[in-house]
Amino acid sequence: MLRRNFIKLSAASMAAVMYSRLTFADAFGNALINHPDEAWTEINGQWVKLSPSGASAYTHKDVRVELKTAGNAQSVYVSSPKDELMGVRLKWKYESKKYSKVLGDHWERTYGDLGWKTADANARNPWYVLLHDAKQTAAFGVKTGCNTICYWNVSPDSLELTMDTHSGGSGVKLGQRKLHAADIVTTLSKTGENPYATLTRFCKVMCPKPRLPKQPVYGINDWYVVYGNNSYETIKAQTTLMSTLVSDTTNRPFSVIDDGWQQPDDFSIVNNKFKDMHKMAGEIKALGMRPGLWTRPLIARLDDKTSLLAPKIAGRDDAKTPILDPTIPETLERVKRNMKLYQQWGYDMVKHDYSTYDIFGRWGFKMTDGFTAPGWKYYDQTKTNAEIINTLYAAIRQSAGEMYIIGCNTMSHLSAGVFELNRTGDDTSGKEWDRTKKMGVNTLGFRLPHHNTFYAADGDCVGLTKDVPWDKNRQWLQLLAESGAPLFISAELDILDADKKAAIKTAFAHAAKVQPTGEPLDWLTDQWPAKWKLNNRVVDFNWG
Repeated sequence: MLRRNFIKLSAASMAAVMYSRLTFADAFGNALINHPDEAWTEINGQWVKLSPSGASAYTHKDVRVELKTAGNAQSVYVSSPKDELMGVRLKWKYESKKYSKVLGDHWERTYGDLGWKTADANARNPWYVLLHDAKQTAAFGVKTGCNTICYWNVSPDSLELTMDTHSGGSGVKLGQRKLHAADIVTTLSKTGENPYATLTRFCKVMCPKPRLPKQPVYGINDWYVVYGNNSYETIKAQTTLMSTLVSDTTNRPFSVIDDGWQQPDDFSIVNNKFKDMHKMAGEIKALGMRPGLWTRPLIARLDDKTSLLAPKIAGRDDAKTPILDPTIPETLERVKRNMKLYQQWGYDMVKHDYSTYDIFGRWGFKMTDGFTAPGWKYYDQTKTNAEIINTLYAAIRQSAGEMYIIGCNTMSHLSAGVFELNRTGDDTSGKEWDRTKKMGVNTLGFRLPHHNTFYAADGDCVGLTKDVPWDKNRQWLQLLAESGAPLFISAELDILDADKKAAIKTAFAHAAKVQPTGEPLDWLTDQWPAKWKLNNRVVDFNWG
């Protein structure tokens, strides 16, 4: 069952790229990019080519795109005082065809679909793209926290960067404001550096100031056992048993209460299954774990006045689940109040979900031709969708105080530097192994470079149930526990024999300590890597 159904080149290398107008200061992430060969802007659904204006700008009527060198980046600024601006596109001549493999990212979570592929000029590569041949890896991206949603297109003889400036499903009204759209960064692999190490290093270039947990995060989550049919009693029972398998008392695990504790349309009111969330948090602490809580920040109450609601979007069930308009100040104040409430209840971590879907009406895997349905707009059309998201994330972060925040269904590149943790893939499963393999192994294999460079990269849970073969789950448990990334377990208590308990105890002991980040050794050829470097040894898995 799915949750959504439940409700940069060194001087020595310059000769190799003389055909390109992209140049680099060095091979250590301090990259400089020459000005693009072309610049385009989208207005009224039509792409218009801009004309060069001086050494660092491009214009068309009142629209102006400027590039400025800022340290290791090229910053892009956009002005459009009259027209509603939908996007900006920069194009460089670049002989991409010399590279045999291309790796892109995803908008929010992955969906079992990341991997090294052949170049496709029509494929949108979110946020960054890596080009690899037998000798080197070239990386192109934007810094995290940007004010546009960015993607790269790779053609045999060119590279394009599109910075989407929609506001809702319409163009943004910038007025007299100059938009700092994005900061472009690049790097080339160093001598002897494999593409995995290049991407990991490049993530540090894209995100110079990640916000990370003070200690490794691990523990339990009840979703893949009960799928929302939880209660005060089930949480207490799971926490009681699983706490006996914890051996590291210097870093206590979390017990995360997932969906099911709240009134359906109000995440500030507890339902009758739990009655008292402050008391629940106290029980978890008394049992030796740290309490965590799941929430959906943009859910509206059924009796909310229509002026607070987001416009209806095709494909989203607004009748059963109305959504708050995130550009209305009252919405942000409600989000802040709820976060402060969870802190007052005694929770040490909050996992917030659904915000990308609630803002756009689409899951990431459906954002192939656009992020949302065209034509509609939010209350405030003067901010881009990325700015709207950044404002929401900032409200959550600022009001959460010392609580850790896990983003789930959040824009990865906008979460980095804001939240301590990010759920990097779509749901694994407590019902079917094939889903866990598809979503879990793939996201861990291709998003572990984000771990401790963007945030702590959460690959989702081990669903330890009778429906999933133990020989497969044991391997998934080991990979998560020894990868250095967060480990969460959803376990049916009545199937936990001595063998499973011993495996969980060992996994908890690994996950509680700082470890080297795991490396998939066969990720260039396998979408679900089976050969891994974990704690300086090679481990082979059989995912089946």
